[in-house]
Order: sequence, then structure tokens, then C-alpha cells
Amino acid sequence: MSTRDPDCPLCREDGGTLLWRGAHLRVIEVDDADYPGFTRVIWNGHLPEMTSLSTHGRDLLMRAVYAVEQVQRDILAPDKINLASLGNMVPHLHWHIIPRWRGDRHFPDAIWAPPRVPPGTEPPDWHTRQARTHQLLPRYRNRLPEALNALLWH
Repeated sequence: MSTRDPDCPLCREDGGTLLWRGAHLRVIEVDDADYPGFTRVIWNGHLPEMTSLSTHGRDLLMRAVYAVEQVQRDILAPDKINLASLGNMVPHLHWHIIPRWRGDRHFPDAIWAPPRVPPGTEPPDWHTRQARTHQLLPRYRNRLPEALNALLWH
């Protein structure tokens, strides 16, 4: 049985553009202009911590996180991928999968840190990379459900 909290934004709504939904979790794209491909894997039921899940649930959730990471590596080819499960602001179990590039606004810091590259001061290669990544997003969005279906349900 899946629990819901009416005060929780991740219980009330998807939390971003829905890319894939299963019985226990969903995968959404975060609308972040600086980090195209930023994706979250969200547990559907309202639980705060990984240890709130059964061993099977933990395995299922992490297989989804790893599948998203692999598709980001294969399609977007970032320099690094950050995985984070914070939940300090929204205590609903979810993972952030964030493609990172050397020279992005916050690199090498976390994206929640103050930016090292303020808007309007980006080097020319930053704009080229952003444009290239945006061109790859449709392929990423198409490949992600295929990978999740193959990995999680077969």
C-alpha cells in the first residue's frame, strides 16, 4: 500500500516533466536551464529515507538511479554525474541524477552552492556545449524509458 502526504509536493504532483512511471517509482526531468538532463527518480509512496524501504525496494530504486546515470553517460556524455539524495526541503524519498561538465556554473561544487560562473560571464564553449546537450535531449528522453523498462521489468 502506498502512502501519501497531502502537504508533500512530491505526493501532490509529479515534481517535473514525467519521463517514466512504474508502480513504485517515477522518473522526471527537472526544468533547469543550466543543467539540461537533470533528472530525478522519485519513490511514489511518501517515505523519508532509504531504510524506510524493504531490501527489494532499495534495490529497485537504485537500479532505476543507475539506469538513468547510464543513459546520461551514453547519450549526454558529461564529464561527471552527481548522485544526491538530500530531502532536507522535501522529506520524500528521491534521488537527483545531475550531468556535470567542467566549467558549468558551479563546477566543481554542488549545484546548490553559489555559482562560480555568474550569468552573462560564460565562456563561448559553455554556450556551444549547452546547445549540443539540448540537441541530445530528445534522444535521452526516448532512450530513458526503454532502459528503465528493460532493466527493471525484464
